[in-house]
Amino acid sequence: MKALITARLKATVPPRDIEAEARAAFTPAIAAQLFPDPLVPAAVLVPLVERAEGLRVLLTRRTDHLRDHPGQVSFPGGRLEGAGETPLAAALRETREELGLDPARVEIAGYLPVHAVVTGFAVTPVVGFIAPPFQLTPDPFEVADVFEVPLAWLLQPGSAIPGTRRARGVELPVWEYPWEGRRIWGATAQILRSLLDIIE
Repeated sequence: MKALITARLKATVPPRDIEAEARAAFTPAIAAQLFPDPLVPAAVLVPLVERAEGLRVLLTRRTDHLRDHPGQVSFPGGRLEGAGETPLAAALRETREELGLDPARVEIAGYLPVHAVVTGFAVTPVVGFIAPPFQLTPDPFEVADVFEVPLAWLLQPGSAIPGTRRARGVELPVWEYPWEGRRIWGATAQILRSLLDIIE
C-alpha cells in the first residue's frame, strides 16, 4: 500500500495559488456563494503510520475550547504563517507544535488537492509516512486525544456514511466515518475521501 500511495502522489506538487485551487472545485457562482471572503491558507499533515498490520491514519481530537473547529477530529495542522511559508513547512511546524513529532520522522509522499472549508480556510493536505518507533507529546491546550484508524478499514465498503449538508444555501455532499465511538466528519472526512480516491 505504501508503494501504491507513493507512486500515485509522486508527481504532485504544492499549489501555486492556494485560494484559486480551492475555489476551482466549484463553479464560480457556487464558489462565490460559499466563500464570499478571501480564504485563509492552511495546511495539514495526513500522517500514515507504518504498523506491522498495515498503514494506519493518525488523527487528533481538538480540545473543546479552541476557536476553530472545537472538539472535532482533525489532522494536525493550521494556517500558514506569513506569505513565505509553504504548506509543507506549515504542516510539519504545526504537527511538531501539536504532537511534538520531529519533522525528521516524516517521509513526505506528496500532496492531495486543496480543500476549501466553509469556515473560511483553504487547506493543503500533505501526505507523509511515519515509521515507528516515534514519540508523541501532545499539547494539552490544543489536543484532547490522539488515535489511529486502520487504512484497510477506511477502504472497506460501508465504512463511510454519505450525506448532505446545507451551507449558505448550497447543498454539499459530505461523508462521515464512525470509528470506536468517535465521529470523523467535516473537512477531515473530505480529505480522507480524497486520499482513498487515489488508492481505489
